[in-house]
Amino acid sequence: MAETKETRIFIRVQKEKKQAWKKLCKTRNISLSSFIIDSVEQKMLADERRKVTAFIEKQDNLFAKIGNNINQVAKYVNTQKGISNEGLQGFNHLLEKLEELKKEQTRIFLMIYKHLADDH
Repeated sequence: MAETKETRIFIRVQKEKKQAWKKLCKTRNISLSSFIIDSVEQKMLADERRKVTAFIEKQDNLFAKIGNNINQVAKYVNTQKGISNEGLQGFNHLLEKLEELKKEQTRIFLMIYKHLADDH
């Protein structure tokens, strides 16, 4: 549900400061009102939320690529009708490391989501 703006607040700032704020907002692709309100309320700015979301999507895509690579290794092993003990041990070690990284990623994402939720 969108919030309705019910009142205005008028503040006085130097013209140069207002222009600097507007320039900053333009580079970040956010409104001056959003910039001021989020700053005062110590919320994550809209452009920062977009960057975090893009980062999360990039990480998700990375793990999807890793999953595809695992499938390719499995296909190779199936066509070769086996894998050496050293190869299997190395592959299992990498899978364990991948599992640790995925758990750490999940922990970090939960912290990010909590922070984003606290902002709203």
